[in-house]
Amino acid sequence: MEFLYQSGLFATKAIIVVALIGAFVAFVISLLMRQAGPQTGEHLEVTKINERLAREKETLQYSAVDEQVAMAQHKHQRAQEKAERKAQKKALKKQPVSASLDDFPKDKPRVYVLDFDGDLQASAVGQMRRILSAVLEVAGKEDEVVLRLDSGGGVVHSYGLAASQLERVKTRGVKLTICVDKVAASGGYMMACVADQLLCAPFAVVGSIGVVAQLPNFNRLLKKHDIDFELLTAGQHKRTLTVFGENTDEGRKKFREDLDDIHTLFKEYVVGQRPSLDIEQVATGEIWLGRRALDLKLVDAIKTSDEYLQDACARATVLEVKFVARKSLQERIMSSFEMSADRVLTRLWHRATQQRFM
Repeated sequence: MEFLYQSGLFATKAIIVVALIGAFVAFVISLLMRQAGPQTGEHLEVTKINERLAREKETLQYSAVDEQVAMAQHKHQRAQEKAERKAQKKALKKQPVSASLDDFPKDKPRVYVLDFDGDLQASAVGQMRRILSAVLEVAGKEDEVVLRLDSGGGVVHSYGLAASQLERVKTRGVKLTICVDKVAASGGYMMACVADQLLCAPFAVVGSIGVVAQLPNFNRLLKKHDIDFELLTAGQHKRTLTVFGENTDEGRKKFREDLDDIHTLFKEYVVGQRPSLDIEQVATGEIWLGRRALDLKLVDAIKTSDEYLQDACARATVLEVKFVARKSLQERIMSSFEMSADRVLTRLWHRATQQRFM
């Protein structure tokens, strides 16, 4: 009883604290929003991975040597960079004034790196299609697109659209490499199989070439409480199975036929992208870890995205491309409040449990 009392007292205090903080934050936001207009927007952000790795390498090298040696190395490095910039400026001066960026030769091929973090609705496809449209405006046949994919699948039409977006890269003649570090299953594998080169980590989850659909039915519960439910349709198979209506064997049969048809299309799509696959062996809805997936030819090689991109930096200019949303003042304040509240509640919970169980 004492424990329940202390737990209830703790929960009450936490709720009061959070409510007071929330009320104060809401009051501050309302005042600030009156003075500030909307500040939302998005911009394309590009990070040169070569330079980032070089800076990190340089930091580690300098930390491992004597301070004077590090200063000398740093000075020598900066002198080399200055000479390279000077040479680039001379080359630019030789170009006509009216020249566009397309007229300047590339020093190296380019590798454009994208991320896709999939949910059930494949909501990341919106940003991916915009990034691909931008990349394909500048990418040449000597360049490459690398997608770091992480998805357990979701609705058919959304992942079908995502896979179609990736096909645009191959249609343009640009190499497409997809790296799977964690999972590419079901709709995620539908996207992954489009790749010219499909890589995965040793314990990444791959496969699940199948279709699943489920829904509850409350018809018996409604009948028990004398509640009528009417569903009017025009078309024999407009609605096969319902949540509240009484489902029939005919409706179940039609629903099963639809699932089988989607599965057939899924298998045909995978075979079209990876003809060497034994589709009947892998299209059972099962999943495999990376090394087993390699044996079944679901992937082409075992390698993490970090390893692949680090190797790519030696032969190409590697550019990480993403859209960054500029949050409004209200969103920034609420995000900060949520993080602070989470830390406070976590700390209070730890203190309460430590007092109880230490």
